[in-house]
Amino acid sequence: MAAMKMLTSTGLFLAFCALGLLAMAICTDYWYETDARRHRERCKNYSNKRNDPGYIYISNHNLPLQMPPIGNERKGIGPSAGAQPHVRVKRHFLAAASAMESHCSRQFNSTISGLWRKCHRDGFDLETEDLVHKGLVPRCTPIKYHYSSSILPRNLPINITKTIRQDEWHALHLRRMTAGFVGMAVSIILFGWVIGVLGCCQQHDLMQYVAGLLFLMGGTCCIISLCTCVAGINFELSRYPRYMYGLPEDISHGYGWSMFCAWGGLGLTLLAGFLCTLAPSLSTPIRTTIHKPRQENGTV
Repeated sequence: MAAMKMLTSTGLFLAFCALGLLAMAICTDYWYETDARRHRERCKNYSNKRNDPGYIYISNHNLPLQMPPIGNERKGIGPSAGAQPHVRVKRHFLAAASAMESHCSRQFNSTISGLWRKCHRDGFDLETEDLVHKGLVPRCTPIKYHYSSSILPRNLPINITKTIRQDEWHALHLRRMTAGFVGMAVSIILFGWVIGVLGCCQQHDLMQYVAGLLFLMGGTCCIISLCTCVAGINFELSRYPRYMYGLPEDISHGYGWSMFCAWGGLGLTLLAGFLCTLAPSLSTPIRTTIHKPRQENGTV
């Protein structure tokens, strides 16, 4: 009996801690983080070079460079052999410059994202901080859980617009599943905790067993929520076209401490469910002895 009470009390305490971690993860915005300081510094240095009067830039859109024909290279006609490597180097340099222009044409900021909003990180981007303090740019923007056609970019071909619209619906479903299942997980764990406390006070084995099953069910919903959250983030990074939704290689990104709080709450919930379902099996059944009446002469 003492072992059963200890296991039940431990399971209820772990479930209470899991509720706290999940509530902290839901209310905070550090599920996913990006750091664009290195990318912005690189683009700033590149723009300073472009504005330098001694810097000569020839766009490959205005003056395309072509390699000399293969036959001319073999016959020795055209530019000399010493000039050909110079042309190849210039082509490689222009390709790198055009790639850098395409990366820097889109402004990236250091952000944090949660279930309900996306915010600029404090103290990471000085230009954005000035705009935020002046009230020109909001610190946080809410994450939409409804479809809106206003978020689609304009002046794009029909096939690309249709692809973006389908991807937006898919990303919206993933966000809804993440928020919905984590809410279900918290509700089920809270309900199971109340039943477990009542069963512990009344020493009812069945209520404690039901509480353990509810904890395991809440952990299952939490697993689905976290998996859809990871799938949604990966889907957002791999959306088409890549130049609109992908991240450059010099932007560091990863999961924040809110995500790790959610995973910690998941682990504690599963452990609490295991302990609460195991506790009733350790209880010793009360054996009652029935005394038969003594037989007397002539009576049964």
